Amino acid sequence: MLRWLMLWSIGAFLAGAEEASVPSPLLPRGADPSVAFHQGEFLLIQSVDGRDLVLRRATHLAGLATAPKRSVAPPLCCNVWAPELVRLRGHWWIYYAKDDGTNAHHRMFALESAGDDPAGPYMDRGKVATKADDLWAIDGAAFESGGKLWFVWSGWPVDHDGQQNLYLAPMSDPATISGPRVLLSQPDRPWERRGLPLQEGPQPLIRDGRLFIVYSASGSWTDDYCLGLLTFTGGDVLDAKNWVKSPQPVFAKANGTFGPGHNSMVQDATGSWWNMYHAIDETGGGWNRRSLRAQPFGWGADGVPVFGQPRARD
Repeated sequence: MLRWLMLWSIGAFLAGAEEASVPSPLLPRGADPSVAFHQGEFLLIQSVDGRDLVLRRATHLAGLATAPKRSVAPPLCCNVWAPELVRLRGHWWIYYAKDDGTNAHHRMFALESAGDDPAGPYMDRGKVATKADDLWAIDGAAFESGGKLWFVWSGWPVDHDGQQNLYLAPMSDPATISGPRVLLSQPDRPWERRGLPLQEGPQPLIRDGRLFIVYSASGSWTDDYCLGLLTFTGGDVLDAKNWVKSPQPVFAKANGTFGPGHNSMVQDATGSWWNMYHAIDETGGGWNRRSLRAQPFGWGADGVPVFGQPRARD
């Protein structure tokens, strides 16, 4: 018990020191961060100018602010959005959305690392889509649960804009969807419908055998962009009745910080959990004023993540 308390104290001290060193914002411009932690390094991937995928890596979270950017793929066309960096079965995968110049043609695509280096080189694995439901899709991420692979993403219910839902499908491998999409959740709460009825940016979160999906709700250009939470209660992952939605946002505007959303979560070497997200500093700031933030989060006695409130700007 004494040894456990000593290790916990050391971890808490290191996490506190790390938190104190992370400025708010971490990066003055940016959106849709995807962050991972591997072999003592934080890894951050971003889309730049809607065509380049760049990776930053640093031993400390604060170091991402000044870390050099490295392109991990040749320039892509067009409107490349929200890359997700995920390590699955010994390889790194980058999932990203792109189109041919027309937003309605957005689909998900995948890159696979040749080895176990997150900087690549990467191989193009093509489009990630269901054969029966090849519709508009963004913000996809693969994850493993129950020994099986799954793909979750944000999509249109039909072939035109107006609402975004969350969809889930099984995978036979990290590049291949092997079944029809299932409607996991739709924006049916008032706090999910500001601007437009939208759910996007789904982020799988697994801890102690429990599965959650943190997602972003309402229009990303509004002050009311926020995070919601789906909790898996057991049974068939593809049955929407086995998922419970938080009645209210789990992370929303506060402390002069507006539109906090499209997050990514990572556990560091001390065991501490971090929430990286984008936000805006002033009401009505919209897409062009977004910056990247990072702050720790905890867990309730019921094992559910507790995100608190966004930090104020330094």
